[in-house]
Amino acid sequence: MKTLYVYMMTNRSRVVLYIGVTNSLVRRVYQHQQGEIDGFTKRYKLDRLVYYESYERPSDAISREKELKGWRREKKNALVETKNPTWADLSAMLYQPTRDPSSSPRFGMTRHGGPSQNESASPA
Repeated sequence: MKTLYVYMMTNRSRVVLYIGVTNSLVRRVYQHQQGEIDGFTKRYKLDRLVYYESYERPSDAISREKELKGWRREKKNALVETKNPTWADLSAMLYQPTRDPSSSPRFGMTRHGGPSQNESASPA
């Protein structure tokens, strides 16, 4: 079974948050950063990954995405800050020079804050 990811992207000024779901976090973040996806994320230059969670069941990932999209901004900010208090761009942890953007991330957070199945180390 393929892992799915619910993720949050923002821009340098953190004015806007985008929440999405994907089966390839590395590829999707790369596409956002390169402006390959027309629409909201390209228009607002949302190029910084600030939060993500992993799920094994597509229905769980989609439900979580919908849940987060229904939250007020303050609650979303608090969630980001539980795992990423400095709002660092987490995408650097996803990339390694020899990695293909279609591969899955090495690091991750599950809904319950524990490591994802393919996690080999904790994010800083």
